[in-house]
Amino acid sequence: MYLFLRALALSLCLWLPASWAADSGWLESPLNTHARVKFRTDQAENGALRLLLDVQLAEGWKTYWRSPGEGGIAPEITWQTKVDKLDWGWPTPQRFDVSGISTQGYQGDTTFPVTLQIPPDARRLQGVLTLSTCSSVCVLTDFPFDLDIRQPAPQGFNLAFTQAQGTLPLKAGMFAQVQAGYHNGELYVSAHRAEGWQKPEIFFDVPEGADFAKPKVDVDGERLVAKVLVTDGWEGNAPALLGQALSIVISDNGIAQQSRVEVSDVLPVMPSKLPLGSAILLALLGGLILNLMPCVLPVLAMKLGSVLQLENRERSVVRRQFLASASGIIVSFWALAGLMTALRLSQQAVGWGIQFQSPWFIGLMVLVTGLFSANLFGFFSIGLGSNTTTRLATAGGNGRGGHFWQGVFATLLATPCSAPFLGTAVAFALAATLGDLWMVFTALGVGMSLPWLLIAAFPAVARLLPKPGPWMNRLRVVLGLMMLVSSLWLISLLAVHAGIVTALILAGALLITLCVLAGVHYGRRIFLNWSAVLLLLIGVAFAVATLNGDRGRLPMKDNVQWQPLSEQAITQALSENKRVFVDVTADWCITCKVNKYNVLLRDDVQKALNEPDMVALRGDWTTRSSSISQFLQKRGIVAVPFNQIYGPDLPDGEILSPLLDRKTVLKTLDNAKE
Repeated sequence: MYLFLRALALSLCLWLPASWAADSGWLESPLNTHARVKFRTDQAENGALRLLLDVQLAEGWKTYWRSPGEGGIAPEITWQTKVDKLDWGWPTPQRFDVSGISTQGYQGDTTFPVTLQIPPDARRLQGVLTLSTCSSVCVLTDFPFDLDIRQPAPQGFNLAFTQAQGTLPLKAGMFAQVQAGYHNGELYVSAHRAEGWQKPEIFFDVPEGADFAKPKVDVDGERLVAKVLVTDGWEGNAPALLGQALSIVISDNGIAQQSRVEVSDVLPVMPSKLPLGSAILLALLGGLILNLMPCVLPVLAMKLGSVLQLENRERSVVRRQFLASASGIIVSFWALAGLMTALRLSQQAVGWGIQFQSPWFIGLMVLVTGLFSANLFGFFSIGLGSNTTTRLATAGGNGRGGHFWQGVFATLLATPCSAPFLGTAVAFALAATLGDLWMVFTALGVGMSLPWLLIAAFPAVARLLPKPGPWMNRLRVVLGLMMLVSSLWLISLLAVHAGIVTALILAGALLITLCVLAGVHYGRRIFLNWSAVLLLLIGVAFAVATLNGDRGRLPMKDNVQWQPLSEQAITQALSENKRVFVDVTADWCITCKVNKYNVLLRDDVQKALNEPDMVALRGDWTTRSSSISQFLQKRGIVAVPFNQIYGPDLPDGEILSPLLDRKTVLKTLDNAKE
């Protein structure tokens, strides 16, 4: 009986709150033998009080962070003493995943540093800690405590408090350039760390009304991108997060930082799994193939004309010309890399050819191509001065400056073209580190300049070309017409921004100006001839347009019922067991036009896209569109054209080559069937 009473008294001492001391000692509960806690405090000064909460858990048990995740309850104190201000320090947590449920919390021994303000005349600090602990089951335990804050602080308190603060995430210094983008229930967080990442983890203060699944973290050098599925926790709908300030903690190898970031609709580009060496090889191939794209042909023709005008075609002269053009190409790609770097650092959407979404850039290109056309027609030439023969921006100039700008101009006209390998290389670059971005863009420049560099290395090739003669004047006119077509095409792009009437006025003004210049330079007869040709071309254009409108003949008519592109439309179609064909295009994209007339408008493809179980979705990237940019970036794409096919047997979608092939499109559509 004596032993029983003694054991009962000891249990009561352990359970009842400790009083009249600055150290509560270890508090235990007979209802929870897997956890014990201890409170320590120092004396109050000017109402400020420091408190240490020590939690010890048995092996296999855990408690929770301030934002527990998909389950659990964070530790909480119900204060009996009046507390005016509370700053609870939360050490960097761990992540626990059990049966598909992801939670954030602690195991083993954890110390929470707490700073609080209480009334100056308070003598005791009283409250009840409610602690949730879980293993295969969960236990909610109350630990009452009562501390005499007039007593001296426990021995070693200052050191213990400093050590506890050392477990808290840093406010800054670990990483920078954090970005959060959200779309259709998917949250993306991107962060850069100069030292790179080893085994990073990311923790979220989950907003009210939202549930965050376990983040999927991808690392590429110094860049981290985390993808998180977000629901409302009940019906599975996507809650509204745009514009909210999100608190996150990112840890890596014992170091962590807490940051707040505003959630925007701009999604980070996911890091590529492609090795750097493969990306550089693809960049070289993609740049080389750009020389074969129709948007670059006028500049190549100009370059051919510059060689033909050389009377002696000396090796040194040819070499200097082509080296100057190659350097113009490479420098232009460096300038594009600089632009992409600036957009990345300012957390703006990036993409290949996005400068053609700007009416000011298109207007500048119209001016440059118009001047090139006038020069090739022989109306005028641009010189550096009366004492120099250097001609800038002319096909026949022998100065290195002119050939350098030919390379620059070739690059600018190449950007709306997306060739095979190019999109993959650019997507890798825009998602990689800044150093890798510059390496890939340099490889693109070297790839595109390879033909120019080869002629510079073997200038004897120029000797195989025909000798100069009167026929060259006719060639200049042909080259001028090619450049004029490019200028008129660029003017047509302005119709999206300024309207069709404004575009027609600009095109008419350009043509009339060229006719007037022809008359001034060559005389009245030439002016009348040019005017007659101009009227004839305009008449033919209107006649063709009328016939097309009435009869539906060439250019081929698109009978597909295209619907606006969205993630919801894809999900809805798949839920109805339908196939989906995605087409993202832009008016300034030459490759998109090639795909349209060579593949998408063909009868068999049109028939396939009009089948009852088909849903055709089209996104227009002619002008800036954050939704289209997000759609592309989620798929690791930064250029158009982009085509993807979904279906019952292709639920994740299959991305097609930038240059479409009719047989491949039809076969993939057939494979997507159930």
